[in-house]
Amino acid sequence: MEKELVDTVSTVVNLAPLAKALSIGLSAIGAGLGIGLIGAKAMEAIGRNPEATGKVLVPMLIASAFAEAVAIYGLVIAFSIK
Repeated sequence: MEKELVDTVSTVVNLAPLAKALSIGLSAIGAGLGIGLIGAKAMEAIGRNPEATGKVLVPMLIASAFAEAVAIYGLVIAFSIK
């Protein structure tokens, strides 16, 4: 019983760096895709209607901040994995 517990603990310890890397990597990919799509659609909207620049800019920045928050959450999770 003790041997199985030691094996399980050592396996979890050995997989912690992989879990950290996946946490940061997947959240960065998600944030990058989200910010890219937000920027592309904002540029498309401004290109179609240049007078709407002021109306598009603020929601675009807010949406980008929410997408960036996903990456920050991934970083926090990675730091919490021991």
